[in-house]
Amino acid sequence: MNQTSNTVRFVLDGAIVEASGEHHSTSVLDYLREHLGRSGTKEGCAEGDCGACVVLLGELDPSGTAINYLPVNSCLQLVPTLEGKSVKTVESLRHADGSLHPVQRAMAESHGTQCGFCTPGIVMSLTGLVQTVSSPTRSEINDALSGNLCRCTGYKPIIDATLKACEAPDGQLRLDDDKDLPLLRQLRDARAQPPLVRTADGREFFTPGTVAALADYLGRHPDATLLAGSTEIGLQVNKQFARPARIVYLGQVAALRQVEDRGAFWRIGAQVSLSTVQALVAQAYPDFAEVLRRFGSPPIRSTATLAGNIANGSPIGDSMPCLLALGATLLLRRGDVTRTLELERFYTGQKKNALQSGEFIEAIELPKPAPGRVFRAHKVSKRFDQDISATCCAMSYRLLDGKFADVRLAYNGLAPSPCRAPRLEAVINGRAPDAVTAVELEQAIAASFTARDGLRASWVYRSLLARNLVLQFVEEAAPTVAEATP
Repeated sequence: MNQTSNTVRFVLDGAIVEASGEHHSTSVLDYLREHLGRSGTKEGCAEGDCGACVVLLGELDPSGTAINYLPVNSCLQLVPTLEGKSVKTVESLRHADGSLHPVQRAMAESHGTQCGFCTPGIVMSLTGLVQTVSSPTRSEINDALSGNLCRCTGYKPIIDATLKACEAPDGQLRLDDDKDLPLLRQLRDARAQPPLVRTADGREFFTPGTVAALADYLGRHPDATLLAGSTEIGLQVNKQFARPARIVYLGQVAALRQVEDRGAFWRIGAQVSLSTVQALVAQAYPDFAEVLRRFGSPPIRSTATLAGNIANGSPIGDSMPCLLALGATLLLRRGDVTRTLELERFYTGQKKNALQSGEFIEAIELPKPAPGRVFRAHKVSKRFDQDISATCCAMSYRLLDGKFADVRLAYNGLAPSPCRAPRLEAVINGRAPDAVTAVELEQAIAASFTARDGLRASWVYRSLLARNLVLQFVEEAAPTVAEATP
């Protein structure tokens, strides 16, 4: 039996908060400001770009002895997803004696703020960083700030403030969560199973605890909206005023949050975040990790999921070209039945896919690097960080006797959905790097795709990028061939 409740319980600064009777699409930002008076958390863009709304979301670690914090955009997160978690806002940072957290103090002393509107979000992003990296490099600080926009000043004093704050002892940098720990354990132990939250108008927010419960609910309600990281659904709620009749939240399904090593491949659950995948592939596929780093800011990557990016099916989805070039497959489930499907067969048109009624992505199977196989990928966008692609190109191949073999080449932004480019693969396969010409690639691109201009780039620009990225990957293979030649 499902537990029915209109109350969501979470921990805030040593106390359990009970959010009762809230609409299932109320944002965490609105609840913090309007019901709890946490006005330090700001609304800037309401779409996860500016970072003024960043808070830290905490969950018990597997042992139940510590809290792991992630920065999130509270404007995109929905209140029912807070069930059993803890929240830290900028007001949470003040110590019991009234003193400031080292990051706050350094921001003031280093003149890291002017109008102050963006400052709370910046402070929370940086505080989140120093929970796991007590002595960050400038590069790590820059990445942590990639989702925080300040329009008053440059970022130098903000970066300087972070470095200054990190001179404080680790104990001062860590959040004081001694009172939160027992409360989170209490909520964990009291929750026999996740609740089915119903709102007054009959809408449902279902939080299954198992894959079987998820499959059963979707079997009965195949039109339900699946919610993973909320980076897409939250945007639809804020900008399109979407109010789905039924939302199914995957965040409490432990099996979907796992990455399993299956020997030749990794099995990545549907609720695994992009930041986790980024760390997973950092050594094996550094180009893929860099594409994911540029996918969005840490608050976006910490919540957005790989399966969600795939299911969303955007023509300029960044993860899909990499996955297509690497030969990823999907594990799909409907009721008790599972099937595997190659990702390249998943899309049937723009924002259309091969999912059957009541079926969902349970996991992604990503092949591990094979000896002698090379993977390259690069994303081009107007703004280097946190911007939508003009196009992203990914290519994997082997070199046999100085010639390309088993080439897999994929793009986004050139077709109604991310796809492989078999005509270009045919131009490259069996050829030495210096035998592949720009003219042949141009002809293959023209024969493969329908010319269309878009908001992010004209077709002339995109097709030129498509050619030049492949040429770059091909030319980079030439020295390898030369070194192997006796």
